[in-house]
Amino acid sequence: MPLVLKYASRWLRFIFKFYTGTFIIWLVWICFLDDNNLIVVWTNRAKMKELESEKEYYQEKIAQVKKEREEVFGNQKLLEKWAREKYFMRKPTEDVYVIVDENNQPIESRLNEND
Repeated sequence: MPLVLKYASRWLRFIFKFYTGTFIIWLVWICFLDDNNLIVVWTNRAKMKELESEKEYYQEKIAQVKKEREEVFGNQKLLEKWAREKYFMRKPTEDVYVIVDENNQPIESRLNEND
């Protein structure tokens, strides 16, 4: 009987060493050698977080633009004011002069047009 235990313990040690070695090789492969190793996964997660924050930023901007669009296109005076300020449009019978500052940038009017 002790002889059987001796051979069984040899086999168990061999199997234990085999599986331990195989596990270590597999772990090294997964962590460093595979196409989707841990370094790639970590960088992809960092990119994902950055892109999600950009997505939130652009969604807020889209909501802001939609709100402004609703306001501008709903009111004829605001539409005219927006076209004049943004695209320097004018009526056919008028002349428009743009006043610029020292840096050659247009000076925006501070007057409120309520008429």
